[in-house]
Amino acid sequence: MIIWLASYPKSGNTLMRSFLSSYFFSKDGTFSFELLKNIKQYPNGDLFTRLGVNIKDPHEIAKSHIRVQEFLNKDKKSFKFLKTHSSFVKMDGFSFTDLANTLGVIHIVRDPRDVVVSLAHHNNQSIEKTTEIINRDFVMGAHAKDRMPIYMGSWSHNYNSWKVFNNKGKYLLIKFEDLIQDKEENFKKILIFIKNLTKSNFEIDDKKIKKILQEIEFEKLKKLEEKEGFDEAKTDEKGDKIRFFREGKSNNWKSKLDMNIQDSIESACYNEMKELCYL
Repeated sequence: MIIWLASYPKSGNTLMRSFLSSYFFSKDGTFSFELLKNIKQYPNGDLFTRLGVNIKDPHEIAKSHIRVQEFLNKDKKSFKFLKTHSSFVKMDGFSFTDLANTLGVIHIVRDPRDVVVSLAHHNNQSIEKTTEIINRDFVMGAHAKDRMPIYMGSWSHNYNSWKVFNNKGKYLLIKFEDLIQDKEENFKKILIFIKNLTKSNFEIDDKKIKKILQEIEFEKLKKLEEKEGFDEAKTDEKGDKIRFFREGKSNNWKSKLDMNIQDSIESACYNEMKELCYL
């Protein structure tokens, strides 16, 4: 059964995967980028193609989600993590997922003003263009030749779409700002949620948690990227890698966004930002 790690891009999903992959897929909590491969991106073009889905046909993708997830769940493992930036939506009448395939959702959110700053750098594009993207329905990879499209929606739509699982007792909301302020407390909360959700008997290992938190300190991840590179980093127009691990801070927007951009984001995302105490 799937536990979704759902987020809009640049909201802390990589930090979440770094911790969970180290906790569940390493013996002693030692982190490496290789561990992240245990938590795959969804949807994944290779997987859909392997099952005969035309990944450039949005209708084919939409009607295939449940079949692909049933295939993933055939191994009968008690749970598996999947990372997604998709909104939880119905497309052409077909749902992105269902309760038969979903065990739960860990939903990571971040102040959209900080998302804009981080995403602009990640995509090597202007703050203005990035603001336009998060404020409207957006399909990531819609025109890419080598990637399948992912329907993210706007930042607000993406956030609201996953809250439907809150009524099912299968949902945990984690704010990026809370996570970086007290990693130990919040990662313990996440492990307890997973333990209760899966009815597993794994121990909450405080010693391992502390080791992992040392391993995934932001400065250490930056140095590891400098040393080894990082597959998820994009390239600029010259073919050079754009640094993935850049600052990892909250409230960076205060020194990066002018008032017009701030107003645009706050207007488009007002209700959600109020709900999350960002305003």
